[in-house]
Amino acid sequence: MDLSFSKLFRVSAVDMAAYRLYQATVNQARKPVFYEAWGVPDTPLGRFDAIALHCFLVLNRLKDDAASTSFARKYSGAIFDDMDRNLREMGVGDLSVGKKVRKLAEGFYGRSAAYTKALEDGDSQLAETLGRNLFGDSAQPDAAVLHAVASYMTASVQALQGQPLGSLMEGHVTFALLPGEK
Repeated sequence: MDLSFSKLFRVSAVDMAAYRLYQATVNQARKPVFYEAWGVPDTPLGRFDAIALHCFLVLNRLKDDAASTSFARKYSGAIFDDMDRNLREMGVGDLSVGKKVRKLAEGFYGRSAAYTKALEDGDSQLAETLGRNLFGDSAQPDAAVLHAVASYMTASVQALQGQPLGSLMEGHVTFALLPGEK
């Protein structure tokens, strides 16, 4: 049995794919349309909410297939590892990082539960849920913006359902097109 020091810190191909998928998710959530056209607050909390929405979409797709359970755990790990890293970069002290990550995780899972229920309940409930969760305490967007974001979210659920699980588990994802994309 080879227990060399380098093997202790080697990252598995599955971990790398989960991280690539998470990075692709974050890249989508950082697209300017969310902040400039739709008015998601361009603040740490607003960016967290946009990332949480997109991570929910990916996890929502992964939950439907038993073969992806382990990968979904790796993907979730990448989400919370990144939260930890970002908090440290923002200067949060070591003693409070765990508490803050736990609070963010609770917020993420609360939003995920709300999005799951809203997708089941239909467009008007989805728009209302997005208004509460994606836009937080900021000035609420008008109904047309909420409808546009809800339509994007619904289209993304469908786009993700159409993607092969293997492609997602290799770290590749395609969300619905945003306004102005081809």
